[in-house]
Amino acid sequence: MIVYISIGNSDDKLTQAEWATFYRETNLLLRQYGHTHGQWVSEPASAWQNACWCLDMRPELDGTLGLKNDLGHLAGKFNQDSIAWAEAKDTEFLGAQSG
Repeated sequence: MIVYISIGNSDDKLTQAEWATFYRETNLLLRQYGHTHGQWVSEPASAWQNACWCLDMRPELDGTLGLKNDLGHLAGKFNQDSIAWAEAKDTEFLGAQSG
């Protein structure tokens, strides 16, 4: 299963050091649950701090509930209201077209 996980600090609850720790702990956690296809962060000069990962869950773990629980604990630990979880249920491959 492909899932996108997003965290942010748009409300400035976290200092820069706290944000860096939140990002690092989220990144390490996600790598325990699957293969990361990509990860993105907001521009360094952006007014908002955000990060997103595309995670291919390891099927042998059946870890959706475990990961959601662990992410909820991280949100609480870092005084966040939530962490976004978006599943990509259907993937469509578009064939190349000439011309």
